[in-house]
Amino acid sequence: MALAAGSTSRRVLCTLSLLVLAASLGACSSLWGKDETPPDEPADRLYNEGLYLLNNKSDPSKAVKKFEEVDRQHPYSEWARKSLIMSAYAYYQSGSYDESVTASKRYIALHPGSPDAAYAQFLIGSSYYDEIPDITRDQARTEKALAALDEVVRKYPTSEYAVTAKQKMEVARDQLAGKEMQIGRYYLEKKDYTGAINRFKVVVTKYQTTRHVEEALERLTEAYMSLGIVGEAQTAAAVLGHNFPDSEWYKHAYALVKGGGLEPNENKGSWISKAFKKVGLG
Repeated sequence: MALAAGSTSRRVLCTLSLLVLAASLGACSSLWGKDETPPDEPADRLYNEGLYLLNNKSDPSKAVKKFEEVDRQHPYSEWARKSLIMSAYAYYQSGSYDESVTASKRYIALHPGSPDAAYAQFLIGSSYYDEIPDITRDQARTEKALAALDEVVRKYPTSEYAVTAKQKMEVARDQLAGKEMQIGRYYLEKKDYTGAINRFKVVVTKYQTTRHVEEALERLTEAYMSLGIVGEAQTAAAVLGHNFPDSEWYKHAYALVKGGGLEPNENKGSWISKAFKKVGLG
């Protein structure tokens, strides 16, 4: 009887242990909570909600969250592709230019053959373009804008963005030319004529379609006359007069050369003459 009683007690204890274990597991489940992760929302609904927020001029960051949810929940869908380019656009609209560049570059890497790749490249250029600083500051962003917009023109010449990209490129070039002129004038004022010539040379060779080229030629005339390199001074004045005969800068250059007892006279072997012939302005 004692053995039977002991056996019964052990069975009871085992049963109680199992009940306690089950209870503890239930408590753990209660502690951690049930899996309450909401089911994935339809991709088209998330995408359209993002469009709605964007079109109604709401906070673009809210639209971005919707587009990013499409990518998270439906990463390999066509909706994810569309959402990625819309995220780039929404970032651009909100002024989050670095994020727009990142999203656009990711789009191009994932979908290089997509019709929207041209727009992604345009967004990269436009993001840099909108951050072009004033002429007194470093122009790294301007150079990036010019390079990115040039990619639009070269890779997607027939796209609807190519014309606008070209227009923005002209503004960027003008900005870079203006920076060179600012530094060149500084050197000229300090009588560092060689340093000044090197800066004005950049304008004449790289940015001669900008509004700064007339002044650059006049400043070259001034710097070369100061160094006594009269042949180059005469050429600079002659090229200026040939291409911009009504320019006020030509009047100044002409007066400088005449003041030295000379006349504007183009030396066809000069780098100045060759630079203008290269682009068909001479």
